[in-house]
Amino acid sequence: MQFHHYGYISCDPRIKTATGTGLNRPQTLPEEVDVLIVGTGPAGMMLAAQLAQFPSIATRIVERRAGRLEIGHADGIQARSVETFQAFGFADQITAEAYRITEMAFWKPDSQMPKNIKRAARTADDPQGISEFPHLIVNQARVLDYLAEAAHNGPARLKPDYGFAFESLTISDANEAYPVTVTLRHSTGENEGQDKVVRARYVIGCDGARSGVRTAIGCKLAGDQANHAWGVMDVLAVTDFPDIRTKCAIQSHEGGSILLIPREGGHLFRMYVDLGEVPEDGGNKVRETPIETIIAKANEIMHPYTLDVRHVAWHSVYEVGHRLTDRFDDVEDASSGRLPRVFITGDACHTHSAKAGQGMNVSMQDGFNLGWKLGHVLTGISPASLLSTYSAERQVVAKNLIDFDKEWSSMMAKRPEDFEDPSALEDFYTRTIEFPAGFMTEYQPSLITGGNRHQALATGFPIGKRFKSAKAVRVCDGNPLHLGHLAEADGRWRLYVFADSATVETSSAVDKLADWLKTSDSSPLQVAPQPEGLSSWFDVKVIYQQPHEAVDINCVPNAFKPEVGPYSLINLENVFGTLSDDDIFEARGIARDGAVVVVRPDQYVAHVLPLSATDELADFIKPIFQA
Repeated sequence: MQFHHYGYISCDPRIKTATGTGLNRPQTLPEEVDVLIVGTGPAGMMLAAQLAQFPSIATRIVERRAGRLEIGHADGIQARSVETFQAFGFADQITAEAYRITEMAFWKPDSQMPKNIKRAARTADDPQGISEFPHLIVNQARVLDYLAEAAHNGPARLKPDYGFAFESLTISDANEAYPVTVTLRHSTGENEGQDKVVRARYVIGCDGARSGVRTAIGCKLAGDQANHAWGVMDVLAVTDFPDIRTKCAIQSHEGGSILLIPREGGHLFRMYVDLGEVPEDGGNKVRETPIETIIAKANEIMHPYTLDVRHVAWHSVYEVGHRLTDRFDDVEDASSGRLPRVFITGDACHTHSAKAGQGMNVSMQDGFNLGWKLGHVLTGISPASLLSTYSAERQVVAKNLIDFDKEWSSMMAKRPEDFEDPSALEDFYTRTIEFPAGFMTEYQPSLITGGNRHQALATGFPIGKRFKSAKAVRVCDGNPLHLGHLAEADGRWRLYVFADSATVETSSAVDKLADWLKTSDSSPLQVAPQPEGLSSWFDVKVIYQQPHEAVDINCVPNAFKPEVGPYSLINLENVFGTLSDDDIFEARGIARDGAVVVVRPDQYVAHVLPLSATDELADFIKPIFQA
C-alpha cells in the first residue's frame, strides 16, 4: 500500500482523503443523482465500494430496511471473491474471522449396516492449487459490513440511505441529463408512507429475487422448479458426529441427504436437510415445515449419530429453482441502438439453489463488472456503449452457473443406490472445483476484451479470464510479492510489461516500448485526463527476467517510475525481477521475447501483445477511452 503522496499522514491509510462528492455529501437523499443503487445486498454494496473510488460521481444507495443486515442467509465466500476483497483492502481481515474450508468429507450408507452412515472419502477443497486464496465461510452480514466500510473509506464517503423502498420508475425518451425518474417510499421513520422522487442518470436494481426494478423494466425470470424441498438451519448443537467441523455431503440409504457447512466462530454450523419431493401444489405447505421436523429429519439421515440442537440462529425451507432473465438491462432490442440506463444484478436476474455457494459470489462479481464501467462512462473518459458489455458478459456467466447448479443440486438429491459409480459425487466435486471457486468465467472478444492472436506469448494468462497472480521480486526493496495482490479496486487498468531477455543496461524492446508509452500521443498514458489522486488511468509494471539484484533501478526507463503527488515523488515500486526458484516467466508460460499483458479494472485479462505491438495496443485502447 502506498500513501504519504500528499505529505506525512499518521491515521489509517485505508481511509482515502475525501474529495469531490465526499467533501460536502448531502445528509438527506438528494433529488438528482448520477447513480441510484436500489438494495444493499452483495451486488449493491460491491457497486457502492467501487463507485466510492470515483468522487466526481454522485452515487447513492437506498435500502428498505432501517439499518444494516443482521442475519445474512448466504455464507460461502469463494476464492475469487477473496481475491476481489484483496483489491478492496480487507481480504486479510475477513479471512481472520472466517471459517476456512480445506477439505470435504463424503458420508454414505455403511455397506455392512445400510441404516448407518460411514465416511467414504475425504477430498482436498482445492486439490489442483488453482488459487492462493482460501475458500471461506462467513456471515453475509459481515461481508456487507466490510464492503460498507470500503465504500465509506473511499474518497466519495459513500454510505447507505436506509428506510427507502422502491416503488416504480420511468425512463424518459428525451435526451435529458437525468432520464430515469424513480419513486421511493419512506419505509421507516417519521416520514413512513410518504413518497420521495429521485431523478438519476443510471439506476441499478440490486433488490433481490422479487426485484421491483426488474418488473419496472419488463424483465421476467424464466426457468424451472425442481419440486424438491430443503430445510436449512444455522444451529448450535451437541453431537457425536465426528466431522461436525468439516464440510460434508451426507447421503443416507433411505432418509435423504445433508450438506453440512461449518460456520465461523468455532461452534455454529449450517445444515441443508433434504425434505424430499414436493407435489406440484404442495409448495406452500412444505414451506411451513417446522424446525422440529427439520431437526428430526437430520437425525434420521445421520444415524447412528445424534444431533441435540441447543439453539437455532436461523432457519428456512425452500424449493430448488433455476431462473434467468433474458437481459440484465432495460434495452429490449439490442439492434435498436438505444443504450441502457437501468440495470439489474444478482438475484434480480438469476436465481438458483444455495448449495453450490454461488449466489452471493456471482452477485458481487456482477457489481464489480458494472461498477468500474459506470465510473469510466460518468467521468467522461469512455463511451456510454461500454455499459452494453455488462449484460452481454454477465448473462453468459449466470447461464453457466445455473447449468452447473442444476447438475450439482440434482446429484445432492439422489440416493446413493441411484448412482452408477459410487464415487460419482466426490469425483464431480473434485473435477469441477474451478467453477465453484469462481475461476471459470471467460469473457468473449468485445470492446474491452481482445482476440487471441498473440495468446501464445503468455499462455498462463488466458485472454478473457481473470489475471492469475504469480510472484515476482520488487527491485527497490527485495520483497517477493504476488503481482495480482498489488492491484487495487481503483478503476485503473493494468499493463504488465514482461521484458525480453536483454539486461536493463542494454537497449531492448522494453526501452522502445517505454519511450512510446512516455511520449506518444497514442500511448495509454496519454489518452485520457488524469483522475484526481492517480498518476494515470493505467498502472504500469515491468518484470525483468533477471533476479532483482541484477536490475539497476537507475537504468530502468522512467515510464515504469512515474511521478506521483504534488511533490512529484518517484514511484519505485513498479519494477520487478524474478524469483530463482519460482520464475514467473516459467510459471505463466511467458515467452522469453517478452509480452504485454493488459488487465481490466475488474482483474480480467483484456489482451496479450508483443512488446513491439504499439499500434495494436493503441488500436485496442483508443475506442475504450474515446467518450
